[in-house]
Amino acid sequence: MAETQTEPDLSYIASVTRVRAAGGIVLRDEAGRVLVVHPTYKDAWEIPGGLVEPDESPAHACAREVKEELALSVSAGPLLCVDWVPASPPWDGGLMFVFDGGVLTANQIAAIRLCPDELDRFEFIEPERLDEVLIPPMARRVTAAVAAIGRGGVYLEDGVATSNG
Repeated sequence: MAETQTEPDLSYIASVTRVRAAGGIVLRDEAGRVLVVHPTYKDAWEIPGGLVEPDESPAHACAREVKEELALSVSAGPLLCVDWVPASPPWDGGLMFVFDGGVLTANQIAAIRLCPDELDRFEFIEPERLDEVLIPPMARRVTAAVAAIGRGGVYLEDGVATSNG
């Protein structure tokens, strides 16, 4: 007997929660310091990456943003963490994916060219100093991501590991 396909309930689909998503990357120098960047449009440091565009995966968004912002071709490596970020109007809640970008060579670091419309500077920061330069939720997320290198990814909520992570 043939199955009948029913039409999707468009009103239900329209009511399903939507979240923003972003992909960030932990890039390190040979001393183990983490690359942080300073956007021109806000007074806060971040790791390289950005929002996922329509029909784009978080890993692809991450690689695209690194190319646009730093002129580096780096693939998103293993997933280090996923962080659920609660809504903070006007922003909806979101899922922030952080990938391992590995260790940059001296030549790669020398080749960094900042996109002047997006970034005005970058620095390499010791992992234990991340909370001095990143806003608290970002510092928690990046610190957890660095701790997960080589161990497998972790699930966070607002930068804090849960019993499910």
